[in-house]
Amino acid sequence: MRRPLRLNGNRFNDRRGPEFRRALILGVHPLCSVRTMPSPDARSKQDGVLDLNGCQILVTGGTGSFGKQFIETIYKRFPNVARVVVFSRDELKQFEMAQHYPDKKFPTIRFFIGDVRDKERLKRAMEGIDTVIHAAALKQVPAAEYNPFEAIKTNVLGAQNIIDAAMDSGVKRVVALSTDKAAAPINLYGATKLCSDKLFIAANNYKGHRELKLSVVRYGNVMGSRGSVIPFFLEQRKTGVLPITDERMTRFNISLEEGVELVFTALRDMWGGELFVPKIPSYRITDVAEAVAPNCKRIVTGIRPGEKLHEEMITETDGLNTIELPRHFVILPSTRTWDVSEYCKVFNGRTREYGFAYSSGKNSEWLTVEQLRDLIRTHVDPGFAP
Repeated sequence: MRRPLRLNGNRFNDRRGPEFRRALILGVHPLCSVRTMPSPDARSKQDGVLDLNGCQILVTGGTGSFGKQFIETIYKRFPNVARVVVFSRDELKQFEMAQHYPDKKFPTIRFFIGDVRDKERLKRAMEGIDTVIHAAALKQVPAAEYNPFEAIKTNVLGAQNIIDAAMDSGVKRVVALSTDKAAAPINLYGATKLCSDKLFIAANNYKGHRELKLSVVRYGNVMGSRGSVIPFFLEQRKTGVLPITDERMTRFNISLEEGVELVFTALRDMWGGELFVPKIPSYRITDVAEAVAPNCKRIVTGIRPGEKLHEEMITETDGLNTIELPRHFVILPSTRTWDVSEYCKVFNGRTREYGFAYSSGKNSEWLTVEQLRDLIRTHVDPGFAP
């Protein structure tokens, strides 16, 4: 007697021999939820253009830098979005943000006070939601080092709560935001985000029959975001002295707008389990100092605990499972529920050679001092002058 075949928790009586089994695994049989090609999303156009009109979207950490930019872009690009739920802990930030979205002009926006540590609140917030963008996290490296389990409760347990609530609420797509610090992490923040990434990617393996896809986007320092180096230098130059941790230090750079576009790319192209990494430039910390305050004295203070000289987004080990596409990379999931060769064909991708890695210190694209100044005027302070 043959053992019944189990696929995504379902039992099948495999009485038709190896060809039937192979068809199930490749996604040919209509009963199988594992597919070579994903079924087109109901709200994504066949020409590859993302359409979120009519969608119901929840953004965790919705009052943060990314959340505000993402929601602003949603309403500009998809004015007929059915509902946007801003989910965050800070009532003051929600109040301030709500002033920009009056009820009469934006009747579809909702503000939910809640914490990703609270699964029941997440379930309530996700009722009727089809798309979740997970941006909530404890992000400050020193704070995470000093309060380690608080970071774990938000970044790791909170991630699992998002996954469980999405599965229980009929959500169709989840995109989680990650960080370059999750690649070969040396600090607790990076370690929690690596764990979070693994949870979201692995959830595709046990989602069962649900029409749910979960993917991750990873990128570097967001220009002008709270706690980043450029606003810090702009404030410090008033003192005449810029503290620099190490003159050899480099970082990736991405604007909020580019971060939002990467999330849109993931929503449009995701098959479930990918980790999207953008192709973005690097900068040298000394060039940032020169761009912001060329006449200030510089003091080298030494690398802080948990800091790296250069950030990585794809380690050499991850490079073995990386596909390069025209505008970004995709790190493939360890356990795949779709065909990689078909994925490469659809998105014009190619596998990378042995030894490939993507680090801010070995990037092929670098921002000059003048380019940094232009970016500061565009994304941080229109009236900036060195």
